[in-house]
Amino acid sequence: MKILFVSDIHGCLPTLQQVLGFYDREHYDMLCILGDILNYGPRNSIPEGIDPKGIVALLNERKDSIVAVRGNCDAEVDQMLLEFPMMADYALVVDGTQRFFLTHGHVYNEQNRPTLKHDIFIYGHTHLWKLEATEQGDVVCNLGSITFPKGGNEPTFATYDDGVLRVRRMDGTVLQELVKKTNF
Repeated sequence: MKILFVSDIHGCLPTLQQVLGFYDREHYDMLCILGDILNYGPRNSIPEGIDPKGIVALLNERKDSIVAVRGNCDAEVDQMLLEFPMMADYALVVDGTQRFFLTHGHVYNEQNRPTLKHDIFIYGHTHLWKLEATEQGDVVCNLGSITFPKGGNEPTFATYDDGVLRVRRMDGTVLQELVKKTNF
């Protein structure tokens, strides 16, 4: 299965359209959204291209292939508009031998790791991308943000295909990749 992971959209339609263009061109099977979908949040500036209604329409067209979790800027009113579940603090996605623990990062994060067994821990929230294998044998991936990257980083998302996890620039080029060995 080919999976694309994105986090911290914060209501910016043009950046989401760019990511979904890559998703379509490369024929991904599942879109995993790790929170902060529609709202830009009180600590951020208003993003250029903000269009929550446009994002709702675009994502609802793809509802059958989306797994999503709640971010700290997401609310029940957002769930009323989106036609896929997105209010859980985490989701577990299994692809063959790999268990992905998906969360936004404001509840579960590297300082508060989940006890649920997993192979790949994927989160967002900090807007700082990261991809590394840990001493415990799992992989940690922070998706960064497609709208508000921090720390001098560029906008990023991630993909998983054939055992390889990749952090990508908005044009799809690879910033870093990591091959995940089977843990089962």
